[in-house]
Amino acid sequence: MATAREARLETVEYRADQVFGRIGKFLTEHRLSPDPLHYAFAYRVISQPDGVLAKSVAALTEGGIRLTARDIEKLGGQITNGQAPTIPEVCDPVAGLVAQTQMQVEGFTDMMHAIRAETQGFGRDLAASADAMRTVDSTVDMVQLTEVMLDRVQSAEARLAAATHEAEELRLKLEEAQSNARSDPLTNLPNRRAFEECFVQHSSGGETLCLAVCDVDRFKRVNDRFGHSVGDRVLKAIAETLLKNCAGHMVARYGGEEFTVLFVGITLEEAYATLERARATVAEKRYRLRESDEPLGAVTFSAGVTQAHPDEFLGSAFGRADKLLYAAKDAGRNQIRRV
Repeated sequence: MATAREARLETVEYRADQVFGRIGKFLTEHRLSPDPLHYAFAYRVISQPDGVLAKSVAALTEGGIRLTARDIEKLGGQITNGQAPTIPEVCDPVAGLVAQTQMQVEGFTDMMHAIRAETQGFGRDLAASADAMRTVDSTVDMVQLTEVMLDRVQSAEARLAAATHEAEELRLKLEEAQSNARSDPLTNLPNRRAFEECFVQHSSGGETLCLAVCDVDRFKRVNDRFGHSVGDRVLKAIAETLLKNCAGHMVARYGGEEFTVLFVGITLEEAYATLERARATVAEKRYRLRESDEPLGAVTFSAGVTQAHPDEFLGSAFGRADKLLYAAKDAGRNQIRRV
């Protein structure tokens, strides 16, 4: 018969096997090698399912999307000095706002508890004062009792006003955090997360969807020759052109020099024609440096566009458009391929 200690050890070993199994499944699903970085990242996700990191992973992988090495880096995975991996809570622009909001929630809760205690004490004092007014003789200082009551009322009103102000600040912080989490700070376009959420939302409604992946041609040359500030201006200009020509559809900056467009409710040919107008507009423009008026030359982009099948995961449709994009680049760039 097993002792209590042996039973505890068996339970620990069973739980360890469960964790190892779930980590292995996580790595397999996302096609990640079992190196220390990926293992540590998976451990944080699996061991803290309600944590910020796990929720961020769930949002990124919604709809069957696999994580990439770049996703892990964005979420904070890194190796320090070639030694054991370290995973910060979340290396995300919105993390500071989330932490700040959590602190405000705690402060707001404390404030409401204090107001509740204050009002309970106020009620007791009122009851005691009422009893005193029934029993004491005419020498009772009625003015003093009234002043005490007024002070209590004013104190409660001040605390309630502070709580209301705190709640409004919290609401604004949450709105800002939500906006930042789904917006690209350079172009003000929706970001990858917002694009993926939009795809899932429309695909679940059975709408006709076409997905385009666009990539600026030879963008590294622009950065290397003219600097990243000029490269940023080029990205903003292309974002504006895509947004104008694809009005009514979702244009997003997917990452780096890559943009995506989700066409809703139109055919593949219509989506192709719309994107072709945007491509031609970008290619016809001749950019010059603002500071020296030096010609930057032609800037172009290549793209792949495809129609998503009913109930198709985003990863599948995106992969097909991405292959078409690279076919366009291999064929000479500054063109769009469709299928």
